[in-house]
Formats: sequence, structure tokens, C-alpha cells
Amino acid sequence: MSTGVKPTVASKRDLRLDLFRGLALWLIFLDHIPSNVVSWVTIRNYGFSDATEIFVFISGYTAAFVYGRSMQQNGFVVAGARVLKRAWQIYVAHVFLFAIYLAEIAYVAHSFDNPLYTEEMGIINFLQHPDETIIQALLLKFKPVNMDVLPLYIVLLLGFAPALWLLLRSSTGALVASAALYALMWRFDFNIPSYPRGSWVFNPFAWQLLFVFGAWCALGGARRLRRWIESPVTLVLAIAYIAFAFSITLTWHFPRLAIYVPHVVSELIYPINKTNLDVLRIAHFLSLAVITLWLIPRDWPALNSRWVYPAVLCGQHSLEIFCLGVFLSFAGHFVFTEVSNVVAMQVAVSLAGIAIMTGAAMVIAWYKRVERGGSARPPDTPSYARGNA
Repeated sequence: MSTGVKPTVASKRDLRLDLFRGLALWLIFLDHIPSNVVSWVTIRNYGFSDATEIFVFISGYTAAFVYGRSMQQNGFVVAGARVLKRAWQIYVAHVFLFAIYLAEIAYVAHSFDNPLYTEEMGIINFLQHPDETIIQALLLKFKPVNMDVLPLYIVLLLGFAPALWLLLRSSTGALVASAALYALMWRFDFNIPSYPRGSWVFNPFAWQLLFVFGAWCALGGARRLRRWIESPVTLVLAIAYIAFAFSITLTWHFPRLAIYVPHVVSELIYPINKTNLDVLRIAHFLSLAVITLWLIPRDWPALNSRWVYPAVLCGQHSLEIFCLGVFLSFAGHFVFTEVSNVVAMQVAVSLAGIAIMTGAAMVIAWYKRVERGGSARPPDTPSYARGNA
């Protein structure tokens, strides 16, 4: 299937990608801290989708941006090897995070004689059967709480080389194939089993659709959609859908309002499945994207300001910052449980966590500049990430 338009890789990375991936990392960190009042600022409380959709879509977009040109210039084998190398890097990061995360939880649980930590964070099976659990963790089947995103990303990258090859030859055909796999997942309930029971929290057979759609947009799809995105009718529809989603989520926080939702509507929309990336979640994310593109153009001057620099920098070093955010989220949970959970403390811990993530991103950026032989001084404005998918 061909559209007659040859897919092309964007010549310059859109800085908005780094900004919103950085913001998504902050939102994920806030959402991962239980009973955190600051998490009320995150989008999951006001609609069907959350920061995970942002992260997966942008990851697909940047993967196509980074590896698409390599495949066009060097062929499938070289580009595929680069993709697999990145998947291996993320796998190694996941294993290290797993070890450090378990050590953090086990140490706190033992030191404060509170076994509830091991139950809350899903590691009690590890303490009971460490040998088998470690093997299952290496196979990505055992994942403590909050450690589901990286295994999803690893699996998506493992299948990305052939998907990218198809995208570069028939972008529409690749997107249709991705949508067909998504539909088959719903029909036959495809998923990957987890250990000791259940299946993956983020079903790769479902979430690949958003990842591939992000790659499709990077390879010219966004340009083809421009006239639709810039249509006032599309904007009105997006706003209307956001308002509808907000009205539904209000009933989750205030159950008495549920009586105002028609029974036929409830039957149509529920359950809104996150594991299988419900269509309502996709529509909510796309509506947010349309509104964002209207409000923040590519040449928005603030993208190069110091006000958004911290989020941009975190987005440019997403792997390291995500891992740090998982570690910090449990640290925040520990502070709320053992020290204080008053609102002032929750705000302080949340802001401190974001500050630490930003500081770590600055150190990583400084080290990479020095390693490349550049100046140790930070740049006056954010720079585009190179090779960070």
C-alpha cells in the first residue's frame, strides 16, 4: 500500500518533543508517589490519558528521527544494529534499576520493620523466592511496582527495525499493519504473561500503535495531517472531547455526579482500559496534542528560554532521568510514611524530586559535552539531543 508520497525524515528535531518528554517524566514521578497531593496537577486526574501516552508517542517519534536517516543512508542492517544496541542499553539500565530499587525497598522495609513496603511495591515474591524471581526479572516477566515502562520500551525497540523499514517504504501500510495488530489484540486478547501471575500492565501489542504512530508522524505523517490539525473544526472537536473526558473523570472524584451520566454512555465507555490502550485514551491524547499544537508553535520563543530549560534538559536525557524518578518516587513514599505527610511536606518532596532530576540532567549534559571535547560551560540555550531515542 502506498500513498505516492515518499516518507522523509524531519531535517531538524522539534524542541517541543524534549520539552513534553521532560514534562512527562516529571508527571510520571509525581504520579508514582502514593497519596501525593501534588499529583493533582497531572493530567491523569482530568481526562482519560496520562503522561505514559506522551512518553510512548514521543519515544516513537524520536526513534524514527534518530534511526530513520541511518536506515536511509546505511541500510537495514546497520540501522537495525543501532536500534538493537539502544534496546540493549535500556535493558542494562532496567536491570541496574531493578537491583537498586529492590535494595532500596528491602533496606527501608528491614530498617523500619515495616513489611508493608514489600507488599505495596510488589517485591514480596522476590524475598520468598529470590532465585526464580531474578531469572523472571531478567526475562522481563517480574516487575516491581512502577517498573513497567522500560520493559515496554525495550520490546517496542526490539520490533522497531522491521517496522521502520516498512514505514520508509509505505508509511500508510505500516500504520495500517500496526492498527491491524492492535485490533487483533482486542479480538484475541494478546499479551505477555507476567510473573508470578497476570500479564503485562502495558500490553506491547496495544501500545505499539502509539509508538508506530509517533514514528509515522516523524516520517512525514505530521506534515500530511497539518491541514486537518490546523482546521478550526478539528480544534473545536478536540476541545469538546477534552470537556467530555473531564466531565466523566469528575464522576470518579465525586461519585454523586455519576447520576448525570446517561446509562447508555456508561455502557459504551467503560471499562477504559489502560493496559490495552483503550481507544478513548488514544482519542484523549490526540485531542490534547491538537490543542497543544495550536497553542505552542514550533518556533515558540519560550522554547529557548531558561524557564523551560529544565524540562527540555530532562527530556533530552530521558532514560537516566526516568530511572532516577523511579528511585526518587519510592524515597518520597518513604518520607510521607516515616517522617510526615502534611501538605507542606508533600509539596517540598515533590519539588525536591524535580530539582534533583533537573540537577542530574545538567550533570549528564555537562559530562557529555566534556566527553565530546566541548566547553564545560552550559549553553545559553537548550540544544537538540543527538542520538537519544
